[in-house]
Amino acid sequence: MKRRALGGLLALLAAAARGEGAGIPTVEIVGIAPAGALVVARRLLPYAVQVGAAPQQGETLAESMARTLAGVNLNEVSGSPYQQDVTYRGFRASPLLGTAQGLSVYLDGVRVNEPFGDVVNWDMLPEAAIGQTMLAPGTNPLYGLNTLGGALVLATRNGLDDPGGSISMTGGSLGRRQVDLSHGAQYGEGWHSFAAATLFHDRGWRADSPGRLGRLFAKLGRRSDALEWDLSVLAGGSRLVGNGLLPDGLYAENRSAVYTSPDRSRNQLRQIHASLRYRLERGSDLSISAYARNSRRDSVNGDIADDTSQGGDSGQVAASFNTASTRQRGQGANASWQRPAGAHRLALGAAYDRSSVSFAQYSQPGLFNARREATAAAGSEPELEAMVDGTAQSAAIFASDTWTFSERWSLTASARYGSSRITNNLQHDDAAVQHERFSYGKLNPALGFTYLPATDVSLFANASQSNRVPTVIELGCADPEQPCRLPVGLQSDPYLKQVVSRTFEAGARWRQGENQATLAIYRTQNRDDILFRTAGIAQHGYFANFPRTLHQGADFTASMRAGRVQLNIAYSFLDAEYGANGSLFTGARAVPVRSGTRIAGLPRHTFKLGADWHVTDALAVGANLHANSRMSVLGNEDGYQPGWRIAGHALLGLQASYRPNDQWEWLLRINNATGRRYETFGAVGTDIFSAGQAQQARFVAPGAPRSVTAGLHINF
Repeated sequence: MKRRALGGLLALLAAAARGEGAGIPTVEIVGIAPAGALVVARRLLPYAVQVGAAPQQGETLAESMARTLAGVNLNEVSGSPYQQDVTYRGFRASPLLGTAQGLSVYLDGVRVNEPFGDVVNWDMLPEAAIGQTMLAPGTNPLYGLNTLGGALVLATRNGLDDPGGSISMTGGSLGRRQVDLSHGAQYGEGWHSFAAATLFHDRGWRADSPGRLGRLFAKLGRRSDALEWDLSVLAGGSRLVGNGLLPDGLYAENRSAVYTSPDRSRNQLRQIHASLRYRLERGSDLSISAYARNSRRDSVNGDIADDTSQGGDSGQVAASFNTASTRQRGQGANASWQRPAGAHRLALGAAYDRSSVSFAQYSQPGLFNARREATAAAGSEPELEAMVDGTAQSAAIFASDTWTFSERWSLTASARYGSSRITNNLQHDDAAVQHERFSYGKLNPALGFTYLPATDVSLFANASQSNRVPTVIELGCADPEQPCRLPVGLQSDPYLKQVVSRTFEAGARWRQGENQATLAIYRTQNRDDILFRTAGIAQHGYFANFPRTLHQGADFTASMRAGRVQLNIAYSFLDAEYGANGSLFTGARAVPVRSGTRIAGLPRHTFKLGADWHVTDALAVGANLHANSRMSVLGNEDGYQPGWRIAGHALLGLQASYRPNDQWEWLLRINNATGRRYETFGAVGTDIFSAGQAQQARFVAPGAPRSVTAGLHINF
């Protein structure tokens, strides 16, 4: 099947190369670096970027990407719309601590992967202020650390390009309510301002799963012939509940149930960012930016105790009542220069980032009540399980050149050298504080070309390399002699190698008027990937380097317009597997894997179809279909339980909008219109409640049921 799928896509590539176009193609300019100041014509890029608009009213950024972008999927592990586990080509950007992160995320050039674990807090992104999203694939060195599978680049709006105000109000089933406000203004002599705010609340579709958040974004700037600058601030706070996976027995009884609780987290963020762009002589540009971020997370979790025999006299199950506190500060600056020089588009740059982390986790013995809610035992005091104070510093220089050496051929070469240093002070239980320091350095190159066989067709190929240095949580739990409890016990540890990822990508682009299509075939190999390994002790393990993992496949996108009908198609084939023999640890069992074993939780085939029909100038209706093939279950990669897998599924969404004039628009959206019962992720775990005794079971992440959202958008 793998050969047939890739063979068919290669045939599509050859057909695109033979195509002939007419007319002058539209020249689309896109950024080739996080800040967007380094730009090049999209048809000259040697890789396939995807560019999208801001999220639609009533949906999150993660939901929007999963609906429209090829290769993007969601694992609804927590059940909260703002705690989604986002995957792209099998690499993750997740808010879940301990997840191997493989995507970098930038907001106006600021890397928002948090220092502790490289997690991405989707709830702290100012969605009402986002004007454009760009997803760059592969191991592009210009996007810095952790760009193993790709980089998501978000650009905010401003008062010059988006003047005027708007208010959006949405309400839906399951108590979902949201209000978005935005206003952009232009003033004399190039001055401009923009502000956006969001208030969100829902009661969730899972039991006892309310969520709420608030965000505020403001920007002030000025643009003149030679100088452009802006200053922005971002503040946000949220209180979210993530309910985790359900064992099969409980899932069959009630898909909205919660296995154990509580599982609450509070996030807060403050950020300030300043950027300046100066247009020099001969078309040169100089860009400088600096930022400071301050974030905190406080969480409360009720987990099953290591020793469940210590329950109460009434037969209650023993619990561990855990609290954790994380404080993070980050500062950084970058500068870049670019200049057209004949057939060359040259760029140079440098970046520096520094972060500090303070983390502490405490636990108390407790018991589960009849609702499987953990409460701390009366008279008990929180005891320290793990604590770390650390700093990380990274500095990098990079260069890029796009050389158009003929009418049909162009060559793009880039490189980045980065150096990182991590210093930690660790404490576990009542042990003495232990000190550690690690240093990493790597030169990452990239080389690609494009060929234009026809006016509206371009072929491309690219080879690139990037790296990821171990995070604090991985460095703090890497000693097989001192294993830690999944996922956040910390120990002083031996050295972990950095992950080095290499990508080869080739494909074709075609564009004629409003119709366009892109095909990309890729292969990414990670060396010394960091995985959680078994230590032979229940619920304990350690992080270690794994020789190789492999992600390969193809993405195809097409967009076509015929009269009043717009059609969008996206298909992805993904073969993600381990590239060596070894063993994994999932918290329930040690899993032997061999070279070629598929990585769990990733569908091999994904198909997306969207159709919009403008019935009249005011009325539009549409539908979208999202289909995934089946997935293997984490902890069952070796197939020791043949029936434990996640079945494939297809979801139908419907929407309609009515816009009688430029000021008013009504919206209606139905997600999972057929009420399909489905799962998005699965893992092997120990179920101690459903069967009356502890036994291994398949745990699943239930997908959301049918929901209806209605909204009103007013421009003023």
